[in-house]
Amino acid sequence: MKVEVLGTGCAKCDKLYEAAQEAVRRSGKDAAVVKVEDLAEIMKRGVMLTPALAIDGEVKAAGKVLKPDEIARMLG
Repeated sequence: MKVEVLGTGCAKCDKLYEAAQEAVRRSGKDAAVVKVEDLAEIMKRGVMLTPALAIDGEVKAAGKVLKPDEIARMLG
């Protein structure tokens, strides 16, 4: 499983990245959490508001900082 935080490196992007890492730890899932900071890649995925969260290539949320438990629910 691949969890991606899409954003240009702003404070909210960093908070979402930390929340995603915590969610993966709590869930016990085997998942890699990565940052995607390339603006062209972010736009290619149709994301207009950052930060955004994608799981296995599918954008699940954009424009807000999710809490770790919200992300953990998305992980299944």
